[in-house]
Amino acid sequence: MENQTLGKDILLLEGLQVTPQSSTPAFILLLLIYIFIMVSNISLVVLIFMDRSLHQPMYLLFCNLSINDMFGATAIIPRLLSDMLIPSTERYIQYIDCVLQAFCAHIYAGASHTVLMVMAFDRYVAICNPLRYTSIMTNRMVVKLSVSAWGVVFVMVLILIGLSVRLSRCRSIIAGPFCDNASLFKLSCESILINNIYGLGYTVIVMGASIGSIMLTYLRITMVCLSSKNKVLNTKALQTCATHLAAFLIMYFSCLINIILHRFPDLSEQRKVASIIFHMVPPGINAFIYGLQIKALENKLLTLCLAPTIQNPAALMKPSLKYFP
Repeated sequence: MENQTLGKDILLLEGLQVTPQSSTPAFILLLLIYIFIMVSNISLVVLIFMDRSLHQPMYLLFCNLSINDMFGATAIIPRLLSDMLIPSTERYIQYIDCVLQAFCAHIYAGASHTVLMVMAFDRYVAICNPLRYTSIMTNRMVVKLSVSAWGVVFVMVLILIGLSVRLSRCRSIIAGPFCDNASLFKLSCESILINNIYGLGYTVIVMGASIGSIMLTYLRITMVCLSSKNKVLNTKALQTCATHLAAFLIMYFSCLINIILHRFPDLSEQRKVASIIFHMVPPGINAFIYGLQIKALENKLLTLCLAPTIQNPAALMKPSLKYFP
């Protein structure tokens, strides 16, 4: 079956392999997770853009994370759900659709790193240079940082996928739950040395830059907190950075596990599960650990939910420590 040609532009996608007995529970669980990801992130983005008091660099940069999470989940989960409704021998996909899915999957993975790097820079300026924060983190700077976070990844992934698309194809089976760059170049019988070199370099640059910048940023923040005798400042700094660091660690280790499992062919089933988890777990919890734990957003959401049942919704807006800066 490996060398069987289904058609010039038609591939057979394995999709998510589940037993008939567990297909329905798996479908429902996956659907509920996708709904939660979309509803929670859309709600936060809409709330931030509608409330002018939240038009601050911190919140606007957070919108990049929510948009990327929705983008990554939408690139993978709907196709997984549709494939679960048909037999595994009939899960066909057009080659161009496979390329597009792989492109979107890698855009999500790369932007997960660059967006969090930009957010770390924002926290660095807010805590280490508070007096210059407003002059540095202007609206123009926020736009530049956001465009850079997406633009750099777009160009690098375009080259990554382009190197795979240039290869001729002698196989027609995608051995995975969804299309990615590795599954694309494995369709070819040509030499993939260039693909491996660029892919390894891309991975090292993105993951190395993200972990390096995060470590340097938080090392500097820690030094500032240790040298400061202001307990209120230190408490707010820890609260501010804890959510960002938690989001980064969850994303980073989910990505790292997936990359490591790629190097062990005998663990192909575990790799498939890990790749799906990478597109579900970080998007599913980022809105909670980074968004809902922001006091200002908590108060706004609570007010919106309880406004119809109380006469004075503003009474819920209790004074709280202002989130950095």
